[in-house]
Amino acid sequence: MWTRETACRLIGALTRGDVTSARLCEEFLAAIETHDPVLRAYLHVDETRVMAQAQAIDERRGRGEPLGLLAGLPIALKDNLCVEGEPTTCASKILKGFRPPYDAHVVTRLRRAGAILLGKTNLDEFAMGSSTENSAFQVTRNPWDTSRIPGGSSGGSAAAVSAGLAPAALGSDTGGSVRQPAALCGVVGLKPSYGRVSRFGLVAFGSSLDQVGTLTHDVADAALLLQVIAGHDPRDSTCAAAPVPVYPDTLEEPIRPLTIGVPREFFAEGLAPEVEAAVRSALRVYEETGAKLVDVSLPHAPYALAAYYLVAPAEASSNLARYDGVRFGHRAGEHGDLQDMIARSRGEGFGPEVKRRIMLGTYALSSGYRDAYYLGALKVRRLIRNDFDAIFAKCDVVAGPTTPTVAFPIGSKADDPLSMYLADVYTISANLAGLAGISIPCGFSGDGLPIGLQLLGAPLSEDRLLRVARSYERVTDWHARRPETFA
Repeated sequence: MWTRETACRLIGALTRGDVTSARLCEEFLAAIETHDPVLRAYLHVDETRVMAQAQAIDERRGRGEPLGLLAGLPIALKDNLCVEGEPTTCASKILKGFRPPYDAHVVTRLRRAGAILLGKTNLDEFAMGSSTENSAFQVTRNPWDTSRIPGGSSGGSAAAVSAGLAPAALGSDTGGSVRQPAALCGVVGLKPSYGRVSRFGLVAFGSSLDQVGTLTHDVADAALLLQVIAGHDPRDSTCAAAPVPVYPDTLEEPIRPLTIGVPREFFAEGLAPEVEAAVRSALRVYEETGAKLVDVSLPHAPYALAAYYLVAPAEASSNLARYDGVRFGHRAGEHGDLQDMIARSRGEGFGPEVKRRIMLGTYALSSGYRDAYYLGALKVRRLIRNDFDAIFAKCDVVAGPTTPTVAFPIGSKADDPLSMYLADVYTISANLAGLAGISIPCGFSGDGLPIGLQLLGAPLSEDRLLRVARSYERVTDWHARRPETFA
């Protein structure tokens, strides 16, 4: 069954002629038709467009034309990435019906590589959430237990890959939104360093935090996708003009000696015993294969959550001001003057979590509070980066749990925003510091729910980070497990 294979194996099969892109897409579309009514991972799939793309690639292959790295491979996209002429809603009613007039930079890169754009996946509205319950349209379910959340905000992308409804997907990570759902769905989630991948065409949430990332079955697939989407883009002033290594070529090269920093703050109160046991076991695997584990400290880590929930909402307040019913977004049908029209349009278009974060951010930026809150958070952010810089001076990577718990039941935290925010307690530091991060499967709970190991690397160190992650995959098989319900 092709839908159970990794992206690299599928590309090999396409290259050898074992399967056509059209046949491959037919299988994934059939899987979506069969399973997505339960899983609810996709917001939009245009079968006609998918098959037209696939047939065009098959025809080019038949003529012997040169093809890109991903030629004929279907890829799912989080629905906050612009695709020309196709719906891009950010799972919000305020953008319902919006069709961008251009492609996001990463979408352009995928097209040039010959990838097939399979469909747009569900997310927490404007990427604000950790469970994909905040979507205005539907709740996505975890393939390992459909009574539980898949994580967020890239929950649709993670669930689609995990369940075999896409061989790979793109998501975005502002505070853990690629790594956290990857951990909870048992797939690999890579957040590149801030600036490694262009944000052009990614609908903004927190502009100093957002980064496009990948969700795949294994590390080799993550390396391949990063190879395609990474690199400088002059349309994004924050995109680094740094050389891009050939990630797949160095993936199997061991790092010797390998030194892994283990922060004591990542194993504090609130970490579920089963999660800690799985992560500790993974660290022992590294030790048994020759790595040196070093106890380290991130003294400002306890302040990361508070700093993040000032910086991110402040940037969201600014970015989402454009959705006013005039320039962008839904316009209320009944209203009085201009101010009333804007208020009604935003009130009708935005969901509760987005409103909450806009109000938090507006308050933090308001006169009399900006220095105390927003600027104070930026100072803490700098201290967090300094903590990591000190560790990376003596360690290759930092390791710990991706999430404090396994996937929780749908609705169980809907009325407790603070508890929901704590789901990202181990991931947000990487965004504040601009680090590279990856979550890889490292075990299962007693209930059969996936557990993720998070590895963090210095900015622009994705080649090293991928090699360290791959060294764990070589001696374990957690990444090869698939949820049987969706076989």
